[in-house]
Amino acid sequence: MTTITVGEAVARTLEAHAVSAVYGVISIHNLPIADAIGQRERVRFVPSRGEAGAVTMADGHTRVGGLGVALTSTGAGAGNAVGAMLEALNAGTPLLHITGQVEKAYLDRDAGFIHETRDQMGFLAACSKRAYRACTPEQVVPLLHRAIQEAMTLPRGPVSLEIPIDIQASQVEWIETAPASPAAPARVADAEVDALAERLLAAERPVLWIGGGCLEAGEAVRRLADAGIPVVSSTHARGVLPDSHPRSLRAFHSAPAVEELFAASDLMLVAGSRLRSNETRTYSVDLPRPLVQIDVDPAAAHRNYPADAFLCGECGDVLSRLADRLEGKRAPDAEVDREVAKAVAAAERALRDQVGEYAKLCDAVRESLPADGIFVRDITVSGSTWGSRLLPIERPLTNIHSLAGAIGQGLATGIGCAVGAEGRKVVTVVGDGGLMLMVGELATLAQEGLDMTLVVMNDGGYGVMRGIQDKYFEGRQYYNDLHTPDFQAMAEALGLPRWKVGHGDDFQAVLAEAVGRAGPAVVEVDMASVGPLEFAGPPQKTLY
Repeated sequence: MTTITVGEAVARTLEAHAVSAVYGVISIHNLPIADAIGQRERVRFVPSRGEAGAVTMADGHTRVGGLGVALTSTGAGAGNAVGAMLEALNAGTPLLHITGQVEKAYLDRDAGFIHETRDQMGFLAACSKRAYRACTPEQVVPLLHRAIQEAMTLPRGPVSLEIPIDIQASQVEWIETAPASPAAPARVADAEVDALAERLLAAERPVLWIGGGCLEAGEAVRRLADAGIPVVSSTHARGVLPDSHPRSLRAFHSAPAVEELFAASDLMLVAGSRLRSNETRTYSVDLPRPLVQIDVDPAAAHRNYPADAFLCGECGDVLSRLADRLEGKRAPDAEVDREVAKAVAAAERALRDQVGEYAKLCDAVRESLPADGIFVRDITVSGSTWGSRLLPIERPLTNIHSLAGAIGQGLATGIGCAVGAEGRKVVTVVGDGGLMLMVGELATLAQEGLDMTLVVMNDGGYGVMRGIQDKYFEGRQYYNDLHTPDFQAMAEALGLPRWKVGHGDDFQAVLAEAVGRAGPAVVEVDMASVGPLEFAGPPQKTLY
């Protein structure tokens, strides 16, 4: 037997799970783990400037490059991670959050011990799929295996593990143990799939709505689309069916032309989607009936729209078996295809008219970003308009964004994507207001030398709030103008190549130069010079 510290046991276990990077802030309450990672030199450690950034980076990493891991301190350090954990929970991101804890002797005593907080397990449980605490040195490795297994088991999500500092420093006997596989979901019975196939064959104009549960079901979705079924996707599922497919309605859920198509349909199949409020105009979009729902989570049944039938299973498996049953029995309808093309063209035309000059920026991003590149967007006016629906997307998980809707996570998400998908170019769009929430991570971008271009949409404040106040509050404008730093000087101070653009005709040349170079770069868009971009928040049934 080999005796090692628990910190080293953690590092070895992460290596066994093929973890390529850990993001974190070192602290007196996690140093044994960080020290072991550093000594072994097998896992990259990315030093974030804040715990929220660390977890957000791990989230971005997981979405494009395998299991992301964040390491934080205890108490306030762990608390700083809560918002980012909530984003991962909303997105179903299977990341691992390891946090320190005070010595066992002082746990839960309200003793005023440094870094102590009341009920840390309580707030970790609230923002995680599951939270664990190691109570003995021997528990740590089994709990790590269990935490990763839990994170990767459908429906996926972030899992927290807290390890008291004295346990981290303890000695244990190292026993090599194989990683545990995620639990397999129950398989939908053949009879249920047969019945669904009969429904689809009887329907004249069915529509398929896909969500994040279909991210790994691209082949099955394409086969169903090839059989003549139009497909509309959540923004998270953009690219599962390429935008270029003739039956892709993209993410134009509540566009008038698409709603007309829904009205003429006689069946909707919803696979792996929550039918979120911002995609259904707060659940007021009329969806075709009957509505059949597929989801791996039994609690998803009838969550936002009542379903006429519910199949509890993994979407890729169910849709693939469904496509098998439709093979050769269903063919595209030329009239439906014309209506799909007409609806998409009308929705795109309306969005181009809305964003005006910024459609040129959208086109410049698409032209400069390689086919396998990754586009990351913060919650900003541009991200929620042209970045969300206008930018053509051909592959899944190449349009990354916040599912919880919080601003400020774009920069850190982009950093995690750049590390997790090393070798692929990343373009990240943020607003000046959102950027300031995690502006310290600009130093992480510079220090790590990542191949990411950061596009800062500078309108001197919260442009989304201005639009909402203008539309719903009779034009009264409060608290949305912000003191904005000189982003060019900030980039220069960090040694980052930088550009500033103030005219739509210059977007293409500037983006081509910035994105075309290797390494980090900053492009600032002076929106006051370019002109207005109309946006009043997500489609609403009512507001207040």
